[in-house]
Amino acid sequence: MPDVLDPTISSRLKRDDAGLVAAVVQQHDTGEVLMVGWMDDEALRRTLTEGRVTFWSRSREEYWRKGDTSGHAQYVKAVSLDCDGDALLVQVDQVGAACHTGTRTCFEAGGDLGAVVGERDRNDGTPQDTNQRSNQRDEAHR
Repeated sequence: MPDVLDPTISSRLKRDDAGLVAAVVQQHDTGEVLMVGWMDDEALRRTLTEGRVTFWSRSREEYWRKGDTSGHAQYVKAVSLDCDGDALLVQVDQVGAACHTGTRTCFEAGGDLGAVVGERDRNDGTPQDTNQRSNQRDEAHR
């Protein structure tokens, strides 16, 4: 097992000021987004080579492997880098809760923020503004 992250992978990462890259964790078979964690080169190296997800804890300033204390492990199925190199997608087989609060995902506790739901034009996939749709409805009823 290599002691450092492959330099070809490392060179593709765009890190924040703390040297970290966001890691979005997703259940491999359902697509459910479970959580977001942070990785530096060492956490990514461990994740790629050990089959379990390792993060860098910003609050504790130490590495932690998901599930070592809770039993809620994340088994790696795939790891991808986004086009900009500033985010990872880590697909896992999640055992138990992903969130430290005990919920399946970290997005349950925060809740829905009530965003306006957008709709696309059924003809070409580009959005239409509300006034344009109203005018089209009015013309159709004439």
